[in-house]
Amino acid sequence: MLRLIDIGLVLVSIYAVLVVIGERRTLWMVRGLIVLMLVAALSRAAQLELLAFVLDKLVIGSAVAMALILQAEFRRLLEQLGRGEVIQLFLPRDRTPPKPNSVIDELVDAVKELSQNRTGALMILETSKPLDESNFSVPGVRLNAELSKELLQTIFQTTTLLHDGAVLIRASRIVSAGVILPISEKDASRQLGTRHRAAMGITERVENCICVVVSEETGSISVADGGMLNRPLTSSKLRDLLRDKFAPSADGDPVAPQLRSLGRRLSLQGISFFSALKRVLRLPSTTRKKNDS
Repeated sequence: MLRLIDIGLVLVSIYAVLVVIGERRTLWMVRGLIVLMLVAALSRAAQLELLAFVLDKLVIGSAVAMALILQAEFRRLLEQLGRGEVIQLFLPRDRTPPKPNSVIDELVDAVKELSQNRTGALMILETSKPLDESNFSVPGVRLNAELSKELLQTIFQTTTLLHDGAVLIRASRIVSAGVILPISEKDASRQLGTRHRAAMGITERVENCICVVVSEETGSISVADGGMLNRPLTSSKLRDLLRDKFAPSADGDPVAPQLRSLGRRLSLQGISFFSALKRVLRLPSTTRKKNDS
């Protein structure tokens, strides 16, 4: 009986930690630690002493590493325990993801005001899978903050230390700032500054991103895609372009334009294949008619 109570309390504690943490990537880390703990317990039960010793040390090291990584989550957990909000620990928080249009509106509003104030800016927007940081000259400073108009405007103010690099945006979050990008080797107009050439450079190297650029000299807005610049753009044109680029599919997930074009090509190939197949199937009947005549 006591063993069942012990196991139940452990499961309840794990559930409380998972509810408090909430972020998907962090949840995978916690689940990995739980798997290590279970394997260590099974190895002890099977009397595999050496394996149990190694796994115990690995569990301790992983727990210390997670305590450092998840400082904010553990702080919130301890604060709720200190306030006596034990029941609230088991109630899932509202984690409704922001709508794509609301994120785009925040970004476009920030770009519009940066353009009006002639504040230079460079933003990298991931269109599908996360970018490999090896494609950057300098990865920058990790922020992992919720995207907002105010935060973007603050980052690109000339009085801040991170204004001179790019901002990496993934879905609705600002992953990092102060990112230094490779410069394009293409021959470009002398009117284009370093930001424009950097936007062209990163979109030449990788396909799953676009860059939004605000010129410091003229305040003009540009978008780099596939190493090509679309400029100058108005804020309304930028909003339409981003909504088309990040248009959700029927199941709500963003669909990259490359996948849409691939689907169109496959459908066209399928149509041509079936038409050719029909011609082949009709061939015997036509030849038979010729023989009969």
